[in-house]
Amino acid sequence: MNRRDFVRLAGAAGFGTALAPTVLRAAEWQDAWMSGFARAEASAPWALGFRSASGDIEPWPARVRGRFPAAVQGVLFRNGPAVHDMAGQRYHHWFDGDGMVQRFAVGAASVVHSGRIVRTLKYRAEAAAGKRLRAGFGSQWPGMQPTTSPDSLNAANTSVLPLGGEVLALWEGGSAYRLNPKTLETLGPKLWRDDLSGVPFSAHPRVDPDGSIWNFGLSVLDDVMVLYQIGRDGQLRRAEALKLPQTNMVHDFAVTQRHLVFLMPPLVFEREQFHAGKSFVDSHVWRPEQGMRVLVVDKADWGRRQWLELPAGFLFHLGNAWEDAQGVIRVDYIHAAEPTALFQTDRAVMRGQNLPRPAYHIALARIDTAGRTASQELLRVDAEFPRIDPRLTGLRHTQLIHAAQTSAHHPGFSAVARSNVESGTTERYSYGEDHMAEEHLFVPEPGSAPGGSGWVLGTALDLKRRRTLLSCFRAGRLGDGPVAQATLSYALPLGLHGAFVKA
Repeated sequence: MNRRDFVRLAGAAGFGTALAPTVLRAAEWQDAWMSGFARAEASAPWALGFRSASGDIEPWPARVRGRFPAAVQGVLFRNGPAVHDMAGQRYHHWFDGDGMVQRFAVGAASVVHSGRIVRTLKYRAEAAAGKRLRAGFGSQWPGMQPTTSPDSLNAANTSVLPLGGEVLALWEGGSAYRLNPKTLETLGPKLWRDDLSGVPFSAHPRVDPDGSIWNFGLSVLDDVMVLYQIGRDGQLRRAEALKLPQTNMVHDFAVTQRHLVFLMPPLVFEREQFHAGKSFVDSHVWRPEQGMRVLVVDKADWGRRQWLELPAGFLFHLGNAWEDAQGVIRVDYIHAAEPTALFQTDRAVMRGQNLPRPAYHIALARIDTAGRTASQELLRVDAEFPRIDPRLTGLRHTQLIHAAQTSAHHPGFSAVARSNVESGTTERYSYGEDHMAEEHLFVPEPGSAPGGSGWVLGTALDLKRRRTLLSCFRAGRLGDGPVAQATLSYALPLGLHGAFVKA
């Protein structure tokens, strides 16, 4: 596709097109979410993780127990929704909060933390006005300004990508935001190419072992997917807009040595509902009769694509994918029977309600590109936020690091686990039900073979002491507990995804 066609499709997809503001009656938005959450804070310790950040956090030392190994001495960056409240209004979905990037500078016996709210165009305009101006992923209020581009809603609140001496704060449906990696100062939107201004760049780019970066972006208003290939030098190599039969909610994808792999759950965007005034998330309809669509795209020729089908199911995240010489792709992902968490659990927390989180299990899919068939099996291992040895992206792997142990006492996880996707065995470390475990990363031991020895590094919220912890474990011996742990003197809002940069 040439650049003229790209611009035409991008424009048709709604980039630069104003949408009419939602008009609601006062009774439909004057709810009790703020007061409900305030009441919950007094009786539900887990509500601490969903409090709104009051501002930036200047560099502050943590108390450290043990010694962090040389492999994890560097900087852990994390991102997540943090500014939930403004001018008496509280967002109605966890995913709406303005992003705050956390920086943990790790030494052998020291950890210094800092955090800054990402100054997106949206946040700056609303902070200056002293009130919310635009709707969010799952929130609508009367009198909102029209949406003029995806970036007018950009919360930059989902993940991070260290690249070219900067850190990119990533969101689901707009530009990446450039940050100074030392100060976390916002430097502005990332412009890959003039005609890509404001075009969605999703929150889960995949980095090949050679440093090449692949990503996608979904423009829902005209069923368009944009593919990106970026060199290890941070320069854009290719970008192309692909027309889809319909737009399903796709949060993540995987790569092999030869292909890009998209699993598309039957959660379908219906633009008529969006134009009728529903929020973005509520404009999606669950259609399990369609099954889960699988899109496989040739890395070398994006025009070569296959569509296959798996049984209906919902997912946010994939672990990894690889393929054999016969063209059979294996991909593991975190499977749920339906999207209850998206519509209920992750919304209810904003008003202080703890609704049960549906079961999420590791799923192993087999995609035969030669025989054009797809099948899967489920491992009865509860899991979310899967991560692998980054040196094995797109290659055969056996181990997944993930959060585990859902709790009835809070709407999250209490353990970190390491599961073997071939044998089905799992080892875990439980922080206890008075903790909420966040995403943990695998950090390789320098000089080790891919998939070999390394460390597990991640954060958890201690609800009893009202502190955030940063823990390091020896991979393969999680049950022994942390070899080192840093305790902040304060609690951070629960976040989503992160990245580690070696010193």
